[in-house]
Amino acid sequence: MVGSLSNLTKNTLKRDAMAHGVDFENVSTVGLESSPVAAALAGLRANEARYFKNKYDHVFAVEPAAEAKKTVDWVHRILKEERDLVIASRPLEATTFEARGIRFAYVFYENGLSINVMYTLDDAGKRAVGFKLSDGMEVPPELTERFKFARQKSKLAGMIRGSFFVIKGQWKY
Repeated sequence: MVGSLSNLTKNTLKRDAMAHGVDFENVSTVGLESSPVAAALAGLRANEARYFKNKYDHVFAVEPAAEAKKTVDWVHRILKEERDLVIASRPLEATTFEARGIRFAYVFYENGLSINVMYTLDDAGKRAVGFKLSDGMEVPPELTERFKFARQKSKLAGMIRGSFFVIKGQWKY
């Protein structure tokens, strides 16, 4: 688990024993073992954890997708309604939280894909869906013809390829 956790985060993690804070100093594949690119996906997850700790002082905690059904369903509903997109891979872990007036949701998939939703709660704010591909994975067929992926180097995740689209509709969580 990440260094010092706030009391609020400790209580949240105690309440849901299945949730775990992502350690970005000692990267672990816990929860991602069934992925053929588990180490790279764990690095990608740790990269996100480091970002949220540094930018928002937030401990990035994930839980099994089966326990985070509301979050997975919300992300999948946005994908389907906004872009008629259905992800073929099995979701492994997910999380949702608010930081500085923005709802963030993440789903990590068995094939190495990570999808995040950034949804500003203020009606005039920015809203987008981001896709990140773990190092070593192929672009999923459902994304191949629809998105171009830019490359970004990460110490934790190796080469990350990412893309996004802007959310046009209103999506209550």
